[in-house]
Amino acid sequence: MVDTDGAQLGIMPLKEALRLAAEKNLDLVAMSLAAKPPVCRIMDFGKYKFEQSKREKEARKNQKIITVKEVKVRPNIEDNDFNVKLKNARRFLEAGDKVKATVMFRGREITHPEMGQKLLLRMAKEVEDLGNVERVPKVEGRNMIMILTPKSN
Repeated sequence: MVDTDGAQLGIMPLKEALRLAAEKNLDLVAMSLAAKPPVCRIMDFGKYKFEQSKREKEARKNQKIITVKEVKVRPNIEDNDFNVKLKNARRFLEAGDKVKATVMFRGREITHPEMGQKLLLRMAKEVEDLGNVERVPKVEGRNMIMILTPKSN
């Protein structure tokens, strides 16, 4: 049994603990039921719940949510189009998001996966100042996928 100010009151029967809590117009809260004997505390349960929810909100506010943005290209992409996609990937990495670079193969293009790999490695080289390769280029079905993560500053 623990008092409101954290003082140990020792082991006591449930009825006596409830009586003590009622005298102080507070609640008897079981803090640890797994312990032998169970640890109980006299406190204002509403205030405790409020403070706990406030701590959880603060923890959620401080979390950084990382989203995955996708940049799709084709194996025979023109240089200007590639530069536009590259600029988007750089912007996503600067914002702290992961980038999933995908090369989409159509028809017989899949017989030349080295073209897609060359394209993805070129993109990785261009953004190496902002991000690292988390997953190397790998063929999945008719697509080749590479994942870039932002560098932590």
